[in-house]
Order: sequence, then C-alpha cells, then structure tokens
Amino acid sequence: MKSKYVPGLALPAVFLLLVARAPADAPAGQYTIDAAAGTVTDTKTGIVWQRDVPSGTYTWGAAKTYCSSLGLAGGGWRLPSIKVLQTLVDDSRVSPAIDLTAFPNTPSEYFWTSSAKSGSSGASAVHFILGDTTYDDVGYDYGVRVRCVR
Repeated sequence: MKSKYVPGLALPAVFLLLVARAPADAPAGQYTIDAAAGTVTDTKTGIVWQRDVPSGTYTWGAAKTYCSSLGLAGGGWRLPSIKVLQTLVDDSRVSPAIDLTAFPNTPSEYFWTSSAKSGSSGASAVHFILGDTTYDDVGYDYGVRVRCVR
C-alpha cells in the first residue's frame, strides 16, 4: 500500500493502523459452520464454538454460569481460557478482529475468559476491536460479552 506524505498533516497512529489492515476471512477450511446447530468448529484445533453471542453483558461469574448452563447443541459448554479465546483473533481484521463469515454479528467489545489473574479480583478478557487482551475486575458488567466453547 502506498501512502502519500502531506507536510504538516499528522494522522493518529490508530488511523494508520486501520488503513494498513485489510479485512480478510480465515483461510479456507479453517472453520466448519453448522448454522442449524449454532456452532462453529475450528478444524485446526478441534474446538467447537458458540456461533452467536447473547445480546447481554455479564459479570465474570455470570458469564461462567451462562456457559455451563448453555443447552445449545447438547450442552457441555464452558468459558474459554485466554489462550483458547485468542485463537479466534484474526490479526488481519479490525473492529471486529474475527472472521465474520464464521462469527457474524460479533461486536467489537470485550469478551470474558476463564483465566483469573492470580492474587487479584481480575480476570482476562479479549477486546475484539484489535484482538488485544486486558484484565478486568470480575464484578464489572459494563459491556463484557461472552462466547462459549466446548
């Protein structure tokens, strides 16, 4: 991609990052979508994902309860660890940084993981604007989403 230098014009780094990244779907064959069951299987890892996310937001405890009680496609769901949730991040995409063919309507928001931060009241989350990670207080319910795995 060619860029043009304009004297006196300074663009924010985020803008430059967004311009430099072009959306792309995951490699062909990485996901098997079962729209009827509401699941997506990652063919590289064998992990099965909940395809759609619920519309609400959750505290960390409520997110774990939601996943463990989810009856979708026979049950057996759990909140993913940070390593597992990061497998969904598509670094070639932004806002959201995920394959939208496999996971349509994914909001560019934080998603809880089961990974608690030792010695604190925090747990990790993945932010699907750029796919970065953070720790949040487990009691927060200010827009933290959930996507379950089995």
